[in-house]
Amino acid sequence: MQKTDFRHDILPLKDKLFRLALRITLNRAEAEDVVQDTMIRVWDRRDDWHEMDSVEAYCLTVCRNLAIDRSQLKEAQNETLSEAEANQPDASDPYALCVRNEQMELIHRLINGLPEKQRSIIQLRDIEGKSYKEIADILRVSEEQVKVNLFRARQKIKQQYTEINDYGL
Repeated sequence: MQKTDFRHDILPLKDKLFRLALRITLNRAEAEDVVQDTMIRVWDRRDDWHEMDSVEAYCLTVCRNLAIDRSQLKEAQNETLSEAEANQPDASDPYALCVRNEQMELIHRLINGLPEKQRSIIQLRDIEGKSYKEIADILRVSEEQVKVNLFRARQKIKQQYTEINDYGL
């Protein structure tokens, strides 16, 4: 097993940790605090890094747990994510751009309305690209539970999106 280096192995995870924390807390400032606390806790356990199978999984687990604790303590208010603004494609048609932005905002709102476990699984699988096994390790559930929760989350989002899009509910 190779030696783990904070600067090269752990510090680059801060963006993933931030996205996970933001998905759970729904608050940018809280997510930044969670990432900072995560880095401190991981640093404090630096003597144990060589014993860990995956330092990345450990970091994501710590981040997830801290974010859940903070969101339960603060009872965070839902904030819309502004990623749609940052990832605006070049479009010559303002109407198409407006429709795309509204669709992304709706999808973010639907994801934020999911239960915490489903929200975390969607974040880790569809946004972070983690495998079922990695997600199961991070969340400490079986791979089957990950698959079931992911399926249910996607179905719920699809159903709600269709209802809103078709019927304007």
